[in-house]
Amino acid sequence: MFDFFKKDKTSETPAAPQKSWTERLKQGLSRTRSSLGNQLASLFGGGKIDDDVYEELETILLTSDVGIAATQALLDDIKQRVTRQALSDTSQLKSALKESLSALLAPLEKPLEIKNHQPFVIMLTGVNGAGKTTTIGKLTHLFQAEGKSVLIAAGDTFRAAAREQLQAWGERNSVHVIASEGGDAAAVIFDAINSAKAKGIDIVLADTAGRLPTQLNLMEEIRKVQRVIDKALPGAPHEVLLVLDANTGQNAVMQVKAFDDALGVTGLVLSKLDGTAKGGVIAAIAQIRPIPIRFIGVGESIEDLRPFKTSEFVEALFE
Repeated sequence: MFDFFKKDKTSETPAAPQKSWTERLKQGLSRTRSSLGNQLASLFGGGKIDDDVYEELETILLTSDVGIAATQALLDDIKQRVTRQALSDTSQLKSALKESLSALLAPLEKPLEIKNHQPFVIMLTGVNGAGKTTTIGKLTHLFQAEGKSVLIAAGDTFRAAAREQLQAWGERNSVHVIASEGGDAAAVIFDAINSAKAKGIDIVLADTAGRLPTQLNLMEEIRKVQRVIDKALPGAPHEVLLVLDANTGQNAVMQVKAFDDALGVTGLVLSKLDGTAKGGVIAAIAQIRPIPIRFIGVGESIEDLRPFKTSEFVEALFE
């Protein structure tokens, strides 16, 4: 095992972002907003609300990655609002759609609470390429800004690049990284938790190897890691975060189902919401498996990870 720790280099401190979070979020949702906006503009331009309008709205939602189940739920809710509010013109449908979408996504807005555990262990999982390693670096920065101490466990022992990336993040954030050149991922994380207990560290971020949900033997290995974490600290992990690449569309929904069934996922991180993703998949997740979205990421900057807020997300979609 190796315990990596480097002093902070002030010269590497990232410059303050020039754009506000709201602006970056809007930019990240530009593809979805463009798709929705261009089509909805004509749909909501005025005229009688009838079956043809609902059919067109259904097509727009489906092509924005909202998914069949969520699209049907939104349409049913919008129709109820139209009746209840006595809406008659399509120009009034935009507010009804925003209200319905906000109501659907509201249960996902549950910020991560670091409860009274020392250490508080967060296990991160997901498929290769989803952005777990970068998310760990950004979470480290976020927690440190809140005054918490962090230790990173490089549990992805199958991918050397993952270990090296975490070491770089450790140096950048001036935190310890417990790692190993290959071997047992569970052992790495076990040692990290014991080290955190001895040093009084507040939070342990435990990386795990990327897993395709169809690889049952590999999913069993990650369940083993979860059991070992509980042995190292009974009741841990206190949070199981699934990192999802926003660009994968409906495939992200399948990942949520598979990892939740295997591990009992407690929160989601939607990464790479950088302008090429279709953000409508959040609605699909909300309808099929409403696990809280703890954070969303909209870029590569260390600052580009924030708690998910329904109002910000919906406004960014439509403005």
